[in-house]
Amino acid sequence: MELDPTEMQAVVKRLKRAQGQIGGILKMIDEGRECQDIVTQLAAVSKALDRAGFAVIALGLRQCITDPDAGSMDVESMEKLFLSLA
Repeated sequence: MELDPTEMQAVVKRLKRAQGQIGGILKMIDEGRECQDIVTQLAAVSKALDRAGFAVIALGLRQCITDPDAGSMDVESMEKLFLSLA
């Protein structure tokens, strides 16, 4: 199933923000920053990536509900995707 590119813009924005955070984490490691600071930032990136994944699944579910004949994914496949993030 191909998701609506317009609706995916929020996901792309979130992923770009996470990409910037990862760059910041790498810089923190290079600078020898405290373990606690690095782990805090890693947790933030992890949460951002999880939310992006759940947003993609939510968009897919919404598309499946509004136009069940257009998509190639069924509810069971969407459930598996959801559980892969849990």
